[in-house]
Amino acid sequence: MNDTGHGTGPIAVLVVRDGLLPLGADETVAEAGGLALLAGEDTKAAAGLLTTATRVWTVETGSRPPGLLAAALAPLLTGREVVLLPTSPDGRDLAPRLAAALDRPLLAGALAVHRTGAELIGADGLTLVDATVTGPFVATLEPGLRGAPTLPEPPAILELPPPDEPVRPDAGQSALLTAPPGQEQLDQAARIVAAGAGLGTGDLTGAAAIALLEAVGAALGAAVGATRVVTDAGWTGEERQIGTTGVVVAPELYLAFGISGAAQHVGGLGRPSHLVSVNTDPYCPMTALADLAIVADAPTVLAELARRLTPEAPRD
Repeated sequence: MNDTGHGTGPIAVLVVRDGLLPLGADETVAEAGGLALLAGEDTKAAAGLLTTATRVWTVETGSRPPGLLAAALAPLLTGREVVLLPTSPDGRDLAPRLAAALDRPLLAGALAVHRTGAELIGADGLTLVDATVTGPFVATLEPGLRGAPTLPEPPAILELPPPDEPVRPDAGQSALLTAPPGQEQLDQAARIVAAGAGLGTGDLTGAAAIALLEAVGAALGAAVGATRVVTDAGWTGEERQIGTTGVVVAPELYLAFGISGAAQHVGGLGRPSHLVSVNTDPYCPMTALADLAIVADAPTVLAELARRLTPEAPRD
């Protein structure tokens, strides 16, 4: 069989590098009802890592640039009404090219997907838009917004033959550069230390608090995030704002300093494997969500953590 079966239902497409799944893989497969097509390098090993899949098709395509990869995968997906990709770097590169190859619309950055469209955040960053389309479509799915329950049985894996090399030219890849730990984009970071309004109090100004947080983040290999109150105050850039009106993240470890846990912030936080909250309020939502809640003054705890981890960290 040289396609993904005779069904017309949703399917997830995952780009695999060196046998590793992209961020958001299991959530995307779960949203697609357990069906997935894996393309790239060492795809069979990657298929065995999925916990939400019932059936997986694998195809070894190597590290093709996204235009050629889209051309190779499109014939395998023509019968699928909904094609889902995670909003990972490879997913963002491949999705528009795959939509063009399949001659269908792209719904980018979806929060949830249904048979006739997807729920998207509006251009103002504040409103939820139910985008409805007529006919098949391609969508990218934001990670960390839904559960990904583990299925009791491993998926059935079907290996497809490598596709023929397309004859048309495409941009080539000269090198793949990966960011050092802590310097990734927020939505790709496994560890995040984040600032809330409670961090810029007492002896610390907002700018000094962010400088300390950056030093601690560098020592822990963690990216630096913030709440909207912090970015609106100008302590740090808007690109670091986490939440439904900022960046949606899915870290393994999240350290929240002085963050109360407003719904807009928590809505973009996903489900961290480990959540640590430092806050003087023992009853705030972030304290309630935390795996480890430290009821203490956030600036004091951060300063002490910086002293222990980074002797040369900036002081106010």
